[in-house]
Amino acid sequence: MKVLSVVGARPQFIKLAPVSRYLRTRHQEVLVHTGQHYDNNLSDIFFQQLHIPAPDYHLGVGSGPQGRQTGEMLIALEEIVAWERPDWVIVYGDTNSTLAGALVASKSHIPLLHIEAGLRSFNRRMPEEINRIVTDHLSTLLCCPTATAVANLAREGIVEGVHHTGDVMYDAVLHNADLARRESAILAELGCQPGGYVLVTVHRAENTDDPARLGGIVVALNALTEPVVLPLHPRTRKAAAQAGLAFGPGVRVIAPVSYLDMLALEMHARLILTDSGGVQKEAYFLGVPCVTLRDETEWVETVAAGWNVLVGTDAARIVEAARTFCPQGERPAYFGNGNAHRVIVELLDKGV
Repeated sequence: MKVLSVVGARPQFIKLAPVSRYLRTRHQEVLVHTGQHYDNNLSDIFFQQLHIPAPDYHLGVGSGPQGRQTGEMLIALEEIVAWERPDWVIVYGDTNSTLAGALVASKSHIPLLHIEAGLRSFNRRMPEEINRIVTDHLSTLLCCPTATAVANLAREGIVEGVHHTGDVMYDAVLHNADLARRESAILAELGCQPGGYVLVTVHRAENTDDPARLGGIVVALNALTEPVVLPLHPRTRKAAAQAGLAFGPGVRVIAPVSYLDMLALEMHARLILTDSGGVQKEAYFLGVPCVTLRDETEWVETVAAGWNVLVGTDAARIVEAARTFCPQGERPAYFGNGNAHRVIVELLDKGV
């Protein structure tokens, strides 16, 4: 069987790694990298560290307005699908790469498998929410990371081809956490002590494209009294500069880091502040308290368990949560047992 996998952004490379590793023991995989994330620290180094084979096609679309970016992906993917004639297309998550892959597969009458199906923030102002909804409604196989995702699809009338598989990102963390402990030297390079800093990531369009929201985050970070480590996404760096926002001396701004370095920073942080869905989950997997800089989250399980709290972008709320949030209790195994990649590939074998 020939399978066309479409990825384009950092979180998708992480999810791809365990699936591709197992998929290639059974089937032929044609890998397409759209180039949505193209910075070396957001792209190439993930392929190297996660031992992902070089893409068969690299579209190089780069950044830009969503319509143009998605349109360029559609044009290129349509040609690739016509040439390769795959039996299945696999897409991951909720990016424009996901949407483009789903649309081309559907219009080419090729079965579509969506990994990380069924997630909902219930905020349609988020471009990711539109991408998720459209992709799910076009998919043949919908692989849900949690029971909540299955229930979300059922409310929309999607019940055929839906499977609760567990989360492939959990598989990736289990596979790579020990490697990060052994090989990453990022804490020594930054002069950070385990448990002695707050790790921050900010990249969502709802925050970076709104100067008021981004301003609230910057004010809060500058007000924290402990060291802050901020691997700064290029989009966020540009937005802050355009808005005239400056980070204080207590905020250590660094370039985006590799996957293993990010895992090391996450596992040794006292606290994580983020607007990233993937980082929320990684914090939960690693047992690190998480404060989410959004008004809602797709990963409601992490909030229900008491290990994640939503604070939006109000500076006072962020600072208060950073000072006082202290999770209590266990972390239920909402995200599976680390075997999601096998379950997904075996479902693909059956085509059900």
